[in-house]
Amino acid sequence: MALTDSNVLKLAPDAPNASYRSAPHNIEAEQSLLGAILVNNDAFYRVSDFLEPKHFFEPIHRTIFETASSLIRMGKVATPVTLKTFLPADTDLGGLTVGQYLARLAAEATTIINAQDYGRTIYDLSLRRDLIGIGEDMVNVAYEAPVDFAPRAQIEDAERRLYELAETGRYDGGFQKFSQALTIAIDMAAKAFQRDGKLSGISTGLRDLDTKMGGLQHSDLIILAGRPGMGKTSLATNIAYNVAKAYRGEVAADGTMKTINGGVVGFYSCEMSGEQLATRIIAERTGIPSSNIRRGGISESDFEKIRDYSIELQSLPFYIDETGGLSISQLTARARRLKRQKGLDLIVVDYIQLLQGSGKRGNDNRVQEVTEITTSLKALAKELNVPVIALSQLSRQVENRDDKRPQLSDLRESGSIEQDADVVLFVYREEYYLANKEPRPGTPEWETWHTEMERAHGKAEVIIGKQRHGPTGTVELQFEASVTRFGDLNQDGHLPERGY
Repeated sequence: MALTDSNVLKLAPDAPNASYRSAPHNIEAEQSLLGAILVNNDAFYRVSDFLEPKHFFEPIHRTIFETASSLIRMGKVATPVTLKTFLPADTDLGGLTVGQYLARLAAEATTIINAQDYGRTIYDLSLRRDLIGIGEDMVNVAYEAPVDFAPRAQIEDAERRLYELAETGRYDGGFQKFSQALTIAIDMAAKAFQRDGKLSGISTGLRDLDTKMGGLQHSDLIILAGRPGMGKTSLATNIAYNVAKAYRGEVAADGTMKTINGGVVGFYSCEMSGEQLATRIIAERTGIPSSNIRRGGISESDFEKIRDYSIELQSLPFYIDETGGLSISQLTARARRLKRQKGLDLIVVDYIQLLQGSGKRGNDNRVQEVTEITTSLKALAKELNVPVIALSQLSRQVENRDDKRPQLSDLRESGSIEQDADVVLFVYREEYYLANKEPRPGTPEWETWHTEMERAHGKAEVIIGKQRHGPTGTVELQFEASVTRFGDLNQDGHLPERGY
């Protein structure tokens, strides 16, 4: 005998004509699955990796499934006979005792072959009920919210809950055959072969850096650190532009846009405004110093060049968020939204020290707050399966050393940043420090300084201090300070002669 909706939902006695909508459920599917498990316990293993007692609508079915699960996992047999001793005997199931109901489930059981399909039906209906719950909570909170509760916070909480539901609402996971993993690996190699630069990750647009890193790897947290004036924002901007410029996509079978090369970039500029960032990129592309652009000290031909590049830049899949004082929860919510609406292949955060924690633990010190931020950034990289480049300041102890090349220990609040990062890159420009130490002209020291400046001029080092999937070491790049542009050195490692 099946449980009917009238057993589950009773109308209020004072409103006999009122009609209520019952939450989505399928009692028959629940009964059929439980019956299949009671007849053949192997049916349990077909659903055990994704189905839990909470997914059943009928309370007694939750209890039956939970008890059967415990018995089977202990190596015992779950049948109507073994099960009934663990269930409340006084439960009334439409006129049947617990023992009779279990026997009826087993007697009317269908084949084990359908067990997984029944399990998925139960699971999907449970997700629908969760969706209804989120919707009801949104309505209730919106009606009853206290004065100091910002609507923006409720939106972010609803987005988080919906995204969690979307991520858990899947049947995959668990063991896979090695042949399946092999197919994925070969597919990745094939895509790398087709992609510009033959890289497994997204190309930075900088040849030697790609060679060392294999591109920007999906789900990696890449920390880009340096002292002020080293050009870390410029390097991040250069890479972001190169990725967006190389973007090429195609429509997949399901109608979504699939990235073939390059990527869609989300740039969180906590320090500079969108206009400043755009001016930098225009300067990098045109070769016209940004100071000239701001002052209006440009010729007509320069302006035409700026106009032509601006038309090209408008079509780039490059999205800027210039919100100051952004919290890590706001950042993650906005990244999920961009991924859902426009697609997302690379996130750049400029920079970690300007982000705020969630504020849930008001007495935390800054180290604990940065720990929360870096952990959340790494989780976001894995969740969205995109590389995250997060910029970070270095402590002043660098300035106290003769060799001012940064080390991992120089990272501010280094414990969490160094631990959570998959890759740590340091930007170092010897020219910057030499320029501040010019001796008096005409002295032997000046001659030595001049020789060193000639050697260091227009060069920058990107030091790979940590890399989980590859070697550490140093990559030399060309750096044009006037237009804040990084580029590849000539193959012989030398730059053309120029003044400074």
